[in-house]
Amino acid sequence: MAYNLLKGKKGIIFGALDEKSIAWKTAQQCYREGAELVLTNAPVALRMGEINKLAEACGNAPVIGADVTSMDDLKSLFEQSTAHFGGKIDFILHSVGMGLNVRKGKGYTDLNYDWNHKTFDISSMSLHRILKTAWDLDALNEHASVIALTYIAAQRVFPDYSEMADAKALLESITRTFGYYYGVKKKVRINTISQSPTKTTAGSGVKGFDNFISYAEKMSPLGNAPAEDCANYISVMFSDLTRYVTMQNLFHDGGFSFTGVTEAVLESMQ
Repeated sequence: MAYNLLKGKKGIIFGALDEKSIAWKTAQQCYREGAELVLTNAPVALRMGEINKLAEACGNAPVIGADVTSMDDLKSLFEQSTAHFGGKIDFILHSVGMGLNVRKGKGYTDLNYDWNHKTFDISSMSLHRILKTAWDLDALNEHASVIALTYIAAQRVFPDYSEMADAKALLESITRTFGYYYGVKKKVRINTISQSPTKTTAGSGVKGFDNFISYAEKMSPLGNAPAEDCANYISVMFSDLTRYVTMQNLFHDGGFSFTGVTEAVLESMQ
């Protein structure tokens, strides 16, 4: 169902990889809500070709490759996007992350620090680069909205999430601090959404992921939040209905974040 929440708005979606990804579903929902889009991902991800199907389904949206660790790439992305839109941008989704130590099987107490630096660069500092590029180019409209996807491991220990917990904590800190400066400058609001564990291509690479999804389902009064519903929430956050929400970490997890224990979990332990 659509409500024309984003009619006339223009935005950039970072990180749509395939049909499982939250960014992919967010692009679809934003388009249904009336938005015009530019889609972007790393050049290596674009070579997979999946994103072209999404672009076609979203009004033949332009697909522009950009390495989020490259200021030159980001500058080109914003310049091409504003030229395509014929004006400034109303919303951005940051759905970008890669844990190199997690991917390569290195535990938290045995990190390869070169890989760790790259993890932070891609997963966290990329948001700072995106915001700085938009700031320097004055690419965002007043009351624009920026959302970055995070996870509760930034606040609580989930051992197998490893270095990505630190990366998400940094991401949330950037959201708060840049949110202050951008709010003062142009009423731009910047928030993170902490989503339930979701069976995306990236998420499924975490050790024990299937077992943890089952646990989170039992721990969440409403159950795990599906990716489609996260896309709905993001669309609302991009809309004018949330103009005074900024610098927040917003949980979209079926109540998991504030539940101590449930009967279902206790019963499973008997």
